[in-house]
Amino acid sequence: MLYLHDTATGMVRPLELREPGRVGMYVCGPTVYDLPHLGHGRYALVFDVLRRYLAFSGLSVRYVSNVTDIDDKVIARAAAEGRTEAEVASEYETRWWEAMDALDVLRPDDVPHATAYVPDMVALVADLVARGAAYETSDGVYLRAASVPDYGLLAPGPIDQLQAGARVEQREEKESPHDFALWKKARPGEPTWDSPWGPGRPGWHTECVVMSLDLLGEGFDVHGGGKDLAFPHHENERAQAVAEGRRFARHWVHNGWVTVEGGDKMSKSAGNFTSLTDLLDRSDPRAYRLLVLRAHYRSTMEVTEGTIADAEKGVDRLDAMARRFSLEDPLAAARMVVAGRGSAADADPEAIGRFIEQMDDDLDTPAALGGVFELVNRAHATADAGDLEEGRKTAHTAAVLAAALGLRLKGGVGEIDDRTRRLVAERDAARHARDWARADALRDTLTADGWVVEDGADGTVVHR
Repeated sequence: MLYLHDTATGMVRPLELREPGRVGMYVCGPTVYDLPHLGHGRYALVFDVLRRYLAFSGLSVRYVSNVTDIDDKVIARAAAEGRTEAEVASEYETRWWEAMDALDVLRPDDVPHATAYVPDMVALVADLVARGAAYETSDGVYLRAASVPDYGLLAPGPIDQLQAGARVEQREEKESPHDFALWKKARPGEPTWDSPWGPGRPGWHTECVVMSLDLLGEGFDVHGGGKDLAFPHHENERAQAVAEGRRFARHWVHNGWVTVEGGDKMSKSAGNFTSLTDLLDRSDPRAYRLLVLRAHYRSTMEVTEGTIADAEKGVDRLDAMARRFSLEDPLAAARMVVAGRGSAADADPEAIGRFIEQMDDDLDTPAALGGVFELVNRAHATADAGDLEEGRKTAHTAAVLAAALGLRLKGGVGEIDDRTRRLVAERDAARHARDWARADALRDTLTADGWVVEDGADGTVVHR
């Protein structure tokens, strides 16, 4: 059984499902006003790995992640650039999906957009007002935090110790600093929708509660996102559902910070914002996934030129194994790998069992990834000792477990010209005849031609 840390209880506890065999999972998606940064990439990868592991465990997963296409930041960028909000949102949503595709993050089953749900948000706010849980002011409609008995459940500390203006909004007409906007009345130059309180637009915290309950239903299983969203955003989502008398998420999962050189938390306001797009342009995207896997999802993760370079070496080790043993990438034929099915059916059951035990322990990807590389080492050692078939079986298991984590293998050698094919065949013949001097000379020729030469289980392997 999978045990995950639950932010609401502060404990690692079993993931108890609403419906046996099925998981409803909602992860807060991007506000599309700028390029994604490394923190966005981390949360997308963390929850992609969780989703893949749930599927690997044989569960049916419905994964929902929204797009916030109307927000203060979208409006500000549109005004600054003389464009419409829709144009800004469209451009940066496209860039978001380009980055996700490069990272091999599976597309959500549902991608609700905030602008498509405004009427539903108006209906929710109206119901909260009718219940006495929300009230109107001159600038909008606010939820009464005091109407939710356990308000602050997801906060990092006692709610009364949070400073107004630091992590909560402060307005003169608000009854409490913890009250938050459900509806913002129209301001000059901003897009608006009709409502019982006049034209305006919804508050940020209202969109996800409406969309998640609509698509996944009450008491859905997992709500996730970065640690920075736990409070106030996720708490304010939860508060609206509670105030309306509805069961919200059963389990809250949040991943840790990303830091850059010097250990600073990465953020635009701190001046150390790094574009995920830039990172993916200059390095193997699989290296960032591997780096995320090396850190426990709740821990702080450091991203530097050195850590990325080291992760790329790890990816190279996986590719070298795939080339040596002529392995097919398990992800090439399947969207997700499932234990006991397809390529996983031929994997070592003992290694699969260890992997499951590690992942069930609060998604311990560092241990699970370590197990994958132990199998890589064992595969090479076994083949070097002369048992090529056993080495290939071990390598296949490593490939299956890497695929369960979303790590693709690149074992292909690319396009090989006739001359290179001839030199490879001559080298294999020389090695078979134990003419080592000739084999070494042919290796030098291939290397001079720009090929990387490796001794695979079935003979010489070359790649660029």
